[in-house]
Amino acid sequence: MKHNSRRIWLTGASSGIGHALAIELLQQGHKLALSARSKEPLQALARRFPEQVLVVTGDLTDAQQVRNIGSRILREWGALDTAILNAGNCEYVEVSHFEAAMVERVLRANLLSAAYCIEQALPLLRRGNAGHLVAVGSSVTYAPLSRAEAYGASKAGLRYLMETLRIDLASEGIAVTLVSPGFVDTPLTQKNDFPMPMRWSAQRAAQSIARRLPAQPYEIAFPRPFIAILRLLGALPVGLQLAIGKRMARPASLEEAQP
Repeated sequence: MKHNSRRIWLTGASSGIGHALAIELLQQGHKLALSARSKEPLQALARRFPEQVLVVTGDLTDAQQVRNIGSRILREWGALDTAILNAGNCEYVEVSHFEAAMVERVLRANLLSAAYCIEQALPLLRRGNAGHLVAVGSSVTYAPLSRAEAYGASKAGLRYLMETLRIDLASEGIAVTLVSPGFVDTPLTQKNDFPMPMRWSAQRAAQSIARRLPAQPYEIAFPRPFIAILRLLGALPVGLQLAIGKRMARPASLEEAQP
């Protein structure tokens, strides 16, 4: 193991950005506690990187299962240096059939699960070296986008949670970083039925994150041109945002419009 290796808890590590990021960090020599619901991809990484991987599977929307994960990390390692909360999900709203239960599912997957993980991570980070709390949000929080009501609300809540924790944890020396990706080619985004401009591969996204993590920046956002466009859109008057959003929105089909 490298002398500067860190003990890192990474969630959502079975696919997409999380899996690619796990490989990047393991290749750098870090020790990783990997969480996901699917055990086999994590066990494959444990076989590939012996002595570096602790497999801690579980449903992160279940507070008790997350407590069990935290207890396991405490027993095995005694502390954490970094926690990267990457797990999440996305569902798109069809306003003709607005479903509050879907909003609840997405909030639970993206915001409440992060809160459960933070509850377990903070005591471990306080025992570690130069504690670093990281969460993967989304560039959707820069501007309102069609059909992203549930997903955007969950990620906006995560942004506020992390930015407030940054203030409250500063006196303890725990850094807080929010990752705000644009479109990344993952099993989740492959289900999208709309164009995804400036889409990055999961490997490229992971490399960008891994390269910038040691500096513990406030935010890691990419790709820069896409982020700049969304920030500009978010700064426009609401009337202009609405006009642009209406042009971008997918028209509802006759079938979708049925009560």
